[in-house]
This record gives sequence, C-alpha cells and structure tokens, in this order.
Amino acid sequence: MGITNLEQYIETGNHLDLEHLLRSDASLLKQKTSHDISPLLLACYYNKPQIIQVILKYTNSITIHEACAAGLLQHVQMMLEHKNDIIEEFSTHGFTPLGIASHFNKEDIVRLLLAHKADPNIPSQNGYQVYPLHAALSNNNSNISKMLIEAGAEVNIRQHGGFTPLHFAAQHGNIDLIIILLEEGADISILTDTGESASDLADKKGFREIAEILQLN
Repeated sequence: MGITNLEQYIETGNHLDLEHLLRSDASLLKQKTSHDISPLLLACYYNKPQIIQVILKYTNSITIHEACAAGLLQHVQMMLEHKNDIIEEFSTHGFTPLGIASHFNKEDIVRLLLAHKADPNIPSQNGYQVYPLHAALSNNNSNISKMLIEAGAEVNIRQHGGFTPLHFAAQHGNIDLIIILLEEGADISILTDTGESASDLADKKGFREIAEILQLN
C-alpha cells in the first residue's frame, strides 16, 4: 500500500479506502504522484470534492498553490499576509497562484490575489505558456476573465499552439467577452499554429454570426 494506491483512490473517488490508507500513513501526502504534483492537487484536477476533504483532514501543511486550487480563501489570505512575495511563486508544475486560481474558477481567490497586485501577465513555466486569461477563457469564465482584463491582462498573448484569448472566446461563442477583447485591442488576424483564425474557430463550433463579425475584411 503506497502512493500508487493513493493515486488510484483519488482517480476513482474511493474516499473510504483513501481514509483508511491515510489513517495508517498520512506521510504519503508529502510524496508526489506520477503526474509530478501533490495528491491534493491531483484531487483538485480530478474534481473530487469528497477526496479533497479527506486529504485536507490528514494534511498538516499546504502550499499557496494547493490552497488556491482547493478554494481555501482564508489560507491564501493568511499566507499572503505572512509573506506577500509568494504571490508570484511557481508551483512544481509551473503555475503562479493566479494561474491556478483562474484554472479552477476560484473567483474570490482571483479577486484577492489581484488586490495584492498579482501580475496577470506571467505565463506558466512548463512549456505551454498558459496565462491566467487563457485559463479563465478556456473555462468560459466571464467574471474571472473580466477581472484579469481590468487588472491589465494583455489580450494578444499566445499560449502553446498559438491560441490567443480571442480564439477561446470565439470557440465558446462568448460575444460579451469577444466585444471586451476587441475593445481592448484583440487582433482578429492572429492565427493558431495550425492556421486558424478566431473566426474559423467560431465557425467550426456553429457560431456563424460571430464568425462573420470576426472575419477579416
């Protein structure tokens, strides 16, 4: 019984066996999973709320990235008050706290981090170049996207594959955010690495009117 079992229980949502395992050896939570992240972060990525609660019950220390992923607002607040420069620290898999909070749709934590002057223009350091705005828009989260843009997030940033925020907004048919992005100077002529424009992506998803709006003259 070890990290392999723990990982299996997380993936399958087997909270009863997980609790039994951690009751006998909570030190497993300090090990990295095969995904090179902590068990707690893995549970967050698999979106297993009950598993997250079991892990937190047996956790005696937590990183700011884990706190952001799990939505622990008060923990994040206390960490920032104790040492504000952790706001730009990268997780072991290359994300800032703001990037993590944006990915997991934690609006209250995004608001807190931005209030503490978190930089919205720092990409992930893992080869994918994912900015917080990419993460928010890939989830079609309008509130977080607007907060990031208001905080100065650049709108023509490109992540792995050449995708810009406008590409994501177009894929989701989110006309409200498309308008905001265009008002902020989003460039409709930018193509992905496979040669697709925001208009092309909107058309692929069946958003014909949006595709026409985003067409190059």
